[in-house]
Amino acid sequence: MINVYLDDLRDCPEGFTLARTFEDAVKLFENNEVNIRTLDHDLGEDAEGFELKNGYDFVKCFCEHGLRANKIYHHTDNPVGRRNMYETLLAAQRRGFINENRI
Repeated sequence: MINVYLDDLRDCPEGFTLARTFEDAVKLFENNEVNIRTLDHDLGEDAEGFELKNGYDFVKCFCEHGLRANKIYHHTDNPVGRRNMYETLLAAQRRGFINENRI
């Protein structure tokens, strides 16, 4: 079982496996059981200046594809992004996609 830390810039804390991109995080979840998932909202831009898939995109994927983690945290500095991610998880919880104690 691993702990996943999704962030494009910050150093990865000890005990976590780093995912720098949305795609990296999806691969980790597809290939491992995850204990703790913590993520940033803003994950940078591509070479043309377009925003890359962000933490909110990952939360939507997490809910849509039934990905699982025992604990979920958001370490983003983006208050609007944090709220969107949290509200999406709450909606998934109400619909039974996420257990009550997972948010």
